[in-house]
Amino acid sequence: MVPGDLRYTKDHEWIRVEGDEALVGITEYAADQLGDIVFVELPDVGRALDAHATFGVVESVKAVSDLYAPIGGEVVATNDALSGRPELVNDDPYGEGWMLRVRLADAAQAEGLLDAAAYEQLIAEG
Repeated sequence: MVPGDLRYTKDHEWIRVEGDEALVGITEYAADQLGDIVFVELPDVGRALDAHATFGVVESVKAVSDLYAPIGGEVVATNDALSGRPELVNDDPYGEGWMLRVRLADAAQAEGLLDAAAYEQLIAEG
């Protein structure tokens, strides 16, 4: 299921805008495609992110994949739970499996991302 209150990228990241900040993670579709996630590398708090630039890595039993920032901003928090329990990304990608909290450089960037219907169409087209 694709939550309707999020925005999505073609690289299968999601954001949930909360005021001038946003939570970032990967979608359930991405987590399913990767298989069992065994390691997540996230940036340091305070790092500036450019939209669409690599911010980390997720490693699964199948592959190692780069993570791309959906929007630009400053990392204000990372999900420390993922260092000991990376499987949270598989178990609850839109909840406990979140990856970053970012202070948005430009909230309007989020409006340029895919809504739930457009993201569902993207994954249906494979």
